[in-house]
Amino acid sequence: MKAPVVILDRDGTVVVDRNYLGGPLGLEFMPGAVAGLRKLHAMGSKLVIITNQSGIGRGILTLEQVERVNAGLSMMMDTIGAPLTATYFCPHAPDGKCDCRKPSPGLLLQAAKEHHFDPATCVVIGDKGSDIELGKRVGAFTILVEGEHAIAKSAQPDVVVNDLNEAAAIIQQHFFERAPH
Repeated sequence: MKAPVVILDRDGTVVVDRNYLGGPLGLEFMPGAVAGLRKLHAMGSKLVIITNQSGIGRGILTLEQVERVNAGLSMMMDTIGAPLTATYFCPHAPDGKCDCRKPSPGLLLQAAKEHHFDPATCVVIGDKGSDIELGKRVGAFTILVEGEHAIAKSAQPDVVVNDLNEAAAIIQQHFFERAPH
């Protein structure tokens, strides 16, 4: 079986949520993220970040600041041996009418088109209800990483885990170790 494309939320899932992070110096992997990301890469999964960055639309962050943070994360992921395939972000404020702000599927559909995968075959991992709802809207397998935003359980994820390392183990089991029927 082919490894699924893994769609990852950035803040609170891959890296510590710093609330409108304006530079790469504040980037820090979440507990369990390094091991989990390495496992996902070793399985052959493409790793794609999709993140809402409303700080741009709110006038708190500039586009350049968000791009520097994303570039810094990409370098960190290269360093740990789990390179990113791509990063997509919505720059709009929550009240903006766009199709790219999660849970809308615009960015996931763009990633699927550009990287040639069926959205329904990917895995969406995040720490908020909007991440889970994004996955549900395209028929993907969804994993909620519990943390400070554990209220997202109401979004009814397929699985709830403590960190990305546990998520990688679930993906391994779900996609590779299940007995054929």
